[in-house]
Amino acid sequence: MKSATGLTGSGSRDWFIQRVSAVVLAVYTVVVFGWILFNGGFNYEQWSGFMMTLPMKVLSLLAVLSLVAHAWIGMWQVFTDYVTTRQMGPSASGLRLVLTSAVIIAVFAYAIWAIQIFWAN
Repeated sequence: MKSATGLTGSGSRDWFIQRVSAVVLAVYTVVVFGWILFNGGFNYEQWSGFMMTLPMKVLSLLAVLSLVAHAWIGMWQVFTDYVTTRQMGPSASGLRLVLTSAVIIAVFAYAIWAIQIFWAN
């Protein structure tokens, strides 16, 4: 495939970004589940108060951006590995373009939506 590349155009940089993004997502998951475990029986105001603190807004933004990068690199790899002309014939390039475009639109829309949720206040 010559027309599209992963996120950075370099396989080793994409690999590194995907690993770093996985660590950020793991840390975010541990922080959120840790708060839930130590604050059982919480209500909306407590949850909102926790999530809208500056550290959680920053961590949430990092998690969203990590999720976008992780998803894009992962889906690009799946498309280039499994949507091939050898398996599907000449229509593979068009299908790969449609699928790639759908992923780009989805992750961009989700990122904008998440940023609005956390930073609109």
